[in-house]
Amino acid sequence: MSANNAQQGTLYLLPVTLGDENIAKALPPAVVSITQSLEIFVVENEKSARRFLGAIKTNKPLRELTLLGLNEHTGEIELPALLAPLLLGQDVGLMSEAGCPGIADPGAKLVALAHHKGIRVAPLVGPSSILLALMASGFNGQRFIFLGYLPIEKAQRVQKLKEIEQISRKNHETQIFIETPYRNQHLLEDILANCQPETSLCVACNLSLVNERIICKTVAEWEKSALPDLHKQPSVFLILG
Repeated sequence: MSANNAQQGTLYLLPVTLGDENIAKALPPAVVSITQSLEIFVVENEKSARRFLGAIKTNKPLRELTLLGLNEHTGEIELPALLAPLLLGQDVGLMSEAGCPGIADPGAKLVALAHHKGIRVAPLVGPSSILLALMASGFNGQRFIFLGYLPIEKAQRVQKLKEIEQISRKNHETQIFIETPYRNQHLLEDILANCQPETSLCVACNLSLVNERIICKTVAEWEKSALPDLHKQPSVFLILG
């Protein structure tokens, strides 16, 4: 790729698929082409990054690419080194483990530093499970908040659910959150046991994949139906009071 100017490269924010399939469906050809041409990547998970880069068939062999790690354990003091290639005029791709960089992703802090140093940041189009879930829910898309993970401890999680349900009802605001896939079923059960019958709940599972499933009902309607098996299924939860 050509550099942004004589001094600096461009930091491309590279979306990836939400699973190991449907690359052509999830990513525009131009995004795939740019990703194929890059030689340096900052990645959240090297194993999944190599799998994705191998699937799209980069112009250079995988063994000749440079992959630099950036995850939740990366300290602020380590960030400048990740931008060093850009300051030398080389383009770099930033990849999340799944979905879009910077959205519920540690890459946001690198993007912020890039702006501080005057480096061009170029976001590319691709799937975000959060936005796909909101689009498919029919809930309020004018006013919404993404909360990330709710507390792990049950009593704190239940208290948080009651708080966000109250906020949602008061502000007519969609509340969006996620859970570690192996705890999805417990979260679903807690929502149904503690939220009001008229509250709407949407569960969006395996978004953009062949086994995608999106279910939106009131809590009362959920309680009358068989619950889906969400164990180890990547899911997004949305409630609207």
